Amino acid sequence: MKKRPFGVTVLAILAGLAAVLAGVHALQALGIIPFALGPFEIHAFSFWSFLMWALMVWVWVWLVQMLWNVEKEAWVFLAVITTFNLILDFTVMLGQGDWSDVNVSFIVNALILIYAMLPGVKKAFNTA
Repeated sequence: MKKRPFGVTVLAILAGLAAVLAGVHALQALGIIPFALGPFEIHAFSFWSFLMWALMVWVWVWLVQMLWNVEKEAWVFLAVITTFNLILDFTVMLGQGDWSDVNVSFIVNALILIYAMLPGVKKAFNTA
């Protein structure tokens, strides 16, 4: 295990936050937490969406562990998963016509991707 730089610790914490947000989306897909559509709250059930978001929770938790151990593959995997999450959030925004439900997830994923592309973070994973 390498010495963990501060930037990698920040990425691991942000990835943990993304795991929590994916968990919230999974609970929304089960209808436990309502979707916010403007001033209205809607409870909807979609087992397929639940499975996809539950899988994303598992992936984020696994990624946090990889980041914490400063594995070289974690940086590439982080970039791919963050881009995938940004696409998911964007399609939700297009489908609902409102982004109030996924705005935090979208912003966190954008911050993770921007921060992961910084030269100091890439250097920590020997990808520069």
